[in-house]
Amino acid sequence: MDRQAKKLFKILGSLLVIVFFLIGFAVNSQIDRQNLEVCFLDVGQGDAILIKTPYEQNILIDGGPDNSILSQLGNNLAFFDKELDLVILTHPHSDHVAGLVEVLRRYSVNKILMTGVSHTSPDYLTFLEEVSLQKIETEITDSQKDIVLGDDLVLRILYPWTDLSGQEVASLNNSSIITKLIYKDTSFLLTGDAEEQVEHDLVNNQIEIKADVLKLGHHGSKYSTTQEFLDQVQPQYGVIQVGQDNKFGHPHLRILKRLEDNNIQFFRNDLDGPIIFISDGQNLSLKKRGE
Repeated sequence: MDRQAKKLFKILGSLLVIVFFLIGFAVNSQIDRQNLEVCFLDVGQGDAILIKTPYEQNILIDGGPDNSILSQLGNNLAFFDKELDLVILTHPHSDHVAGLVEVLRRYSVNKILMTGVSHTSPDYLTFLEEVSLQKIETEITDSQKDIVLGDDLVLRILYPWTDLSGQEVASLNNSSIITKLIYKDTSFLLTGDAEEQVEHDLVNNQIEIKADVLKLGHHGSKYSTTQEFLDQVQPQYGVIQVGQDNKFGHPHLRILKRLEDNNIQFFRNDLDGPIIFISDGQNLSLKKRGE
């Protein structure tokens, strides 16, 4: 075999390795889709939650403070999967909305759910401009409702229960969309940046908030995750979306102590990186890094 033939043989061999790798990646992605995955992405000081359903839907709740969301999505979606069935903006603070701008430009987004609350930050205005430019279907949430994703999978909108579109509010945190994801016997409560006032309203109105996993409100600040609220949620796990050495001092030591006192196992993006739960409908497990 001459030198040129050997070189061609090596190139073909390399191409075959790549093809087999891509096929294996695609097969593994399909295997993962037999279960529900809830990925609390590591985007620094901000929120971003990717939900991958066994019915092939991709749902993104918030996009973090910058474009780090793009690499996180790339790590958790197959290379050929560039469609988001639903994007939810819980509220328009920059640490939740800024990363969504580039997501809208890089991914095909079928629908956006938000409150439409009034806010004039550049990041939010740019987001609204991009939504308008792409003519993405938008729904304003103004009441409790169920988004049925499958026979046994529901995304329940719990809050807010009034129309906030176009309104200026005293606290954007307390305008956060709160959702409960229910898959058979397992559930996740996702609270945006909601604080004590909203937690109190949910409890007083006897809203069903019991869940296996609680995404703590407002990055584990002292203004959220009251004992009254935990008594009703009764989570087995807590997740704190927080950036390393953030200037706000999140999460607050009082909240960490409260979680410990209630025997709630908790995880933090600043210490644990991306936090991924897998549910088969009956049991929850944590996906280890590199899996």
